Amino acid sequence: MKLSQLIINDIKPLNNSSKTSDLQQMFNQLTFSHIPFKNKSGAYLGCFSEADAHCFDSGKPISEYLYALEDFFVRNNTLWLDVLEAFAVNSANIMPVLNEQNEYLGYYELNDVISLFSESPFFSEAGGILVVEKGINDYSFSEISQIVESNGGKLLGAFISKMNTDLVQVTLKIGNAGLNEVIQTFRRYSYNIISGHEDDGYVETLKERSDYLRKYLNM
Repeated sequence: MKLSQLIINDIKPLNNSSKTSDLQQMFNQLTFSHIPFKNKSGAYLGCFSEADAHCFDSGKPISEYLYALEDFFVRNNTLWLDVLEAFAVNSANIMPVLNEQNEYLGYYELNDVISLFSESPFFSEAGGILVVEKGINDYSFSEISQIVESNGGKLLGAFISKMNTDLVQVTLKIGNAGLNEVIQTFRRYSYNIISGHEDDGYVETLKERSDYLRKYLNM
């Protein structure tokens, strides 16, 4: 499904003729974090947030609170990963959509976009999840891909899940192979293994040996 097919237009944006009480009533009836707003000519100006709206005087016209508008939106050709980022950056569950002529087309709902994300092979295909860590200046996605594929695995997806000034963690989805061989190769390339979906045979072996050594020393 194309992302643009998820555009919804059942809630009309408010405008200068709307009342503040109209905005507050919409938030009382809906579960949206924001409500879009257009001027008299129909141009999109931004969104009012629910947190701000409940602080407005319901007896005043909405035009007196235009300073509180939050100006965020995406285009109808924006990639879905960028749309997800826009949701996160603006702490919103509704995202206005404009075309190249800045005409308001409707909005995306966060749950709809997330459901599209869940249909990607990263989630839908069978495989194991592996999180690896290395120095921020030492890792490379080409090396990561080579390690996975050299062990007969198929890299279904990868993204940076954590990063600071020294280290970076990369989350991988790997198909067509057990994780143990892949994990051992990552260790040989000086990657730390943060977590793996399957049993890590290397760690189990170390645990067995340490238990044996502890018993031996206690004899």
